[in-house]
Amino acid sequence: MKQKVPYFSQWETPDMTLAVVAEGAQAALLKDPLWVSSGASTVENYARWAGNLCGMACLKMVLAARTGLIVPIMDLAMGCKDYGGYVEETDGRIKGLIYAPFVPFVKDRFGLHARVVTGISAGDIGDILAQSEFFIASVHHSIRWSDTEPPSKGGHLVLVTAVDAGSVRFHNPSGHEVATRENVELPLEVFERFFAGRGIAIDR
Repeated sequence: MKQKVPYFSQWETPDMTLAVVAEGAQAALLKDPLWVSSGASTVENYARWAGNLCGMACLKMVLAARTGLIVPIMDLAMGCKDYGGYVEETDGRIKGLIYAPFVPFVKDRFGLHARVVTGISAGDIGDILAQSEFFIASVHHSIRWSDTEPPSKGGHLVLVTAVDAGSVRFHNPSGHEVATRENVELPLEVFERFFAGRGIAIDR
């Protein structure tokens, strides 16, 4: 099961990551040819939201692995927003994912049992996965270039599916190539450099 978690990017066209890095999501994603499948009402709305949807991409992967259902990412985001998991600021900026409201959202909508975990190290994730099926981990988005030194930790979410033999395996919703997207494996100490020590565990 661990090997078979479907992968979804937070953009409908996964190969758009480098364009997003270069131009910013709101500009680059106006050119995403697959934007309609996001469930957004307009391409502008999709481009405005997609930069914030790493957590919803992780949830989409969990739901697909559990149920086989593929839920459009904007449907997930709007549902989560109803619970306070995203907040639209008056200037149009989007705040989120906010962890605490995510827990009742996934319980009510999908019957998932989630819990917020804080104050841990990468070495603790294996213990979490001994009890939980998945861990959505807060990392710096530059983890796609794992040989770099991140300027900070956190701000981006990846779906950890396994920890074994001193390495972490995860799907990254904004990897720039297949090797940095699906079943990425990094040594614990490398993952730790990017890891903010918090995330969301989703129980079996």
